[in-house]
Amino acid sequence: MLVGCSGGADSLALASAVAFEAPRAGLSAGAVIVDHGLQEGSCAVAGRAADQCRGLGLDPVEVVTVLVASSGSGSGPEARARDARYAAFEEVVERFGAVAVLLGHSRDDQAEQVLLGLARGSGARSLSGMPARRGPYVRPLLGVARATTVAACKAVGLSAWVDPQNSDPAYGRVRARGLLPVLETELGPGTVAALARSADLLREDADALDGLAAQARRELGAGQIEAAVLLRLPKAIRARVWRLLALEAGCSPSALVSTHLDSLDTLVTGWRGQGPIDLPGHVQGSRTDGRVLVAAVRQVE
Repeated sequence: MLVGCSGGADSLALASAVAFEAPRAGLSAGAVIVDHGLQEGSCAVAGRAADQCRGLGLDPVEVVTVLVASSGSGSGPEARARDARYAAFEEVVERFGAVAVLLGHSRDDQAEQVLLGLARGSGARSLSGMPARRGPYVRPLLGVARATTVAACKAVGLSAWVDPQNSDPAYGRVRARGLLPVLETELGPGTVAALARSADLLREDADALDGLAAQARRELGAGQIEAAVLLRLPKAIRARVWRLLALEAGCSPSALVSTHLDSLDTLVTGWRGQGPIDLPGHVQGSRTDGRVLVAAVRQVE
């Protein structure tokens, strides 16, 4: 298994714990450090993280330098950096035959995710935060406070890097992070833990609803769909079916938002003979003779 280590307190504490536990569990463990090249001195930061991982006994330890796209498909710089980072993880996993990549997201990170989702008016899936495991990616520290990882690094003599972007209010996650201590003070101790716990509960609900929507989508079949059949579905299921139909037709997941799904829903809940609903990625939803269709639109050159 590999630890994805940035050199920050969370991932360094995780690297230390894995280096201690893996041999006792009969496992081999290494680390991968991704240098995004977005900040001055990032190469040195990655090098220090790698040296500390080697000092812990992790092997192999790989530093991978990536090129983060300057723009792309409406996504922000953080999303593009994440895409580049996970592409690097996948390459190293394949090269070493690793069974898992362990990531150092903490309980505070989870609470920040929930808080941002609430501020954006997102649905249950967004509010469910990060899963403890998805494919090869495992997050063992989602129940551990950030203060604990900082203390763990000090206890074993590790020097954690403090990312200057974590203090930049231009990022929504940084503003959310600053609110967590205020919530703990104003609403009482345990508020951060409660936000993270809410993510777990909402994830279970979202998983169940997604499963029901996937089953409904399969039963609807291909091509045009009877509007009356869609209307009989509960709204929570129908909205997810609209999303599946839009994605199948070619919409980008990151560009598809709730307002698009609400517009599609008017084809069955507020039908007045309106024209096609335009969606991202040159996709349209339309209704003809009591049947609806979500499909790519042929572009005229």
